[in-house]
Amino acid sequence: MKWLPLAALSCLILLAGCANLQNSPSTTEDSGAAAEHDYPTAPLKNITEGKATQANVTSVAAPSDLWERIRRGFAMPDLKNELVADREQWYSTRADYIERMAERSSKYLFHIVEELERRNMPTELALLPYIESAFNPLAVSSAKAAGMWQFMPATGTTYDLKQNAFRDDRRDVLASTRAALDYLQKLHDMFDDWDLALAAYNWGEGSVARAIARNEKAGLGTSYSDLTLPAETRMYVPKLQAVKNIIAHPEQYGLTLPSIGNHPYFDTVDITRDVDVSVVARMAGISEADFRALNPSLHRPVILAAGMPKILLPWDSAQTFRRNFQTYNEGQLASWTVWTVPTTMSVASAAQRTGTSEAQLRSVNAIPPRMMIKAGSALMVARSATSDKDVPGSIADNGQVAFTPEVVIHRSTIRAGRRDSVASIARHYKVKPGDVADWNDLKTTSHFKPGEAIVLYLPVRAPTAQHGVRTARAATGRSAAKPRAAARKPATAAKPATIAAATLRRAQSASAPKRKPR
Repeated sequence: MKWLPLAALSCLILLAGCANLQNSPSTTEDSGAAAEHDYPTAPLKNITEGKATQANVTSVAAPSDLWERIRRGFAMPDLKNELVADREQWYSTRADYIERMAERSSKYLFHIVEELERRNMPTELALLPYIESAFNPLAVSSAKAAGMWQFMPATGTTYDLKQNAFRDDRRDVLASTRAALDYLQKLHDMFDDWDLALAAYNWGEGSVARAIARNEKAGLGTSYSDLTLPAETRMYVPKLQAVKNIIAHPEQYGLTLPSIGNHPYFDTVDITRDVDVSVVARMAGISEADFRALNPSLHRPVILAAGMPKILLPWDSAQTFRRNFQTYNEGQLASWTVWTVPTTMSVASAAQRTGTSEAQLRSVNAIPPRMMIKAGSALMVARSATSDKDVPGSIADNGQVAFTPEVVIHRSTIRAGRRDSVASIARHYKVKPGDVADWNDLKTTSHFKPGEAIVLYLPVRAPTAQHGVRTARAATGRSAAKPRAAARKPATAAKPATIAAATLRRAQSASAPKRKPR
């Protein structure tokens, strides 16, 4: 092995050369300043394992597992009390529930962690949707809070989450996450404490501020644990702490977390034309259910590009969609458009005006039974085969649909008082003289004989003869001969009747002034 001494000699020469180079006057002169070095004077010792864990050592390798990335970003002080232990017990005994939540979150968690790190916020906050909604973007609370982050309608509007006839941004993955983190940052700036910020997220900033003020006035502490809170808010931070503890050490609770890769699940894709959801799913090669899981804000079967210019698609499907979208030539992209209702009308009338079946119109616009469509509503209707005009942004962003109850018409018969006329009856019952004349086969100038039967078609909310209606005689204010007893009652009991279409239209027209749109 003659080469060993030669190799050792080569190494010594190389080290000596490096030492000479560092101490060479020419090197320090070229740098413009004398190089100063601090060399240890005592013998070097190995760093023990305990000392190594106390040093601020950061791994330069990105974790392949998203759970580990979340653990590395934990930065909130731990809360330790009996409520945390109670919630740990609750979650750890429901392994199937934890697994379902974790599987559901795998679509959205990477994006939330990215946003938190970009804002330098604690990654514990990525776990908050587990507490709010079990990571269900379609969740709606009894108080009408919606989405993964459970925004109330008013708070959502404050943070620019659109809520219109076509979409609800409180359910949008990107928009709701942006709004939630904006709100949490604001609350932390207000209270300078993450536990108080979370309490305010749940209970409201004003409520937390007043609770702090009460404690200050009473000379009490003002931390989260010191405040008198509603039961839900008192459990809110302990729930998050319990989930954090389980994520940090699942093995200690007998749980195994589903693997979530530390990479994006979805990609953002631009939409430049109105397009049906079914068309997008087909172009991307995914199911409509998978599409809606990433785009849960959509109310309708079409995406309006002016209001929603970006959609989310699974990462591997996004490029497929882009390619197919650019080369699509198989006909219309969108089979639906929006029609602004000019006047309050029935569903049947709207269907006739737009060439859409009544059943389809009810289904796509979620119109409840026995409702009319109010004027100004942005109604989704079938798109003409020759139309290529997309819905403008003013409607796509702000369109609403409003309803008013249908007027149910009842046939009633009353008795005329002395000197009553078609005009006086119409005036009293707030209907048109022409309608009263038509219902009774008279002229608008006709007068009734005392006690004569008068037929009226009135909405149910209008007063009727059998519910204490004044007689026509009282309406005119004139004296009349005392009617016989039977004359003070309707000749026939007022019951719902099937009325000819023409008569119904006249009756609805007669009551139209009572249904003014808001």
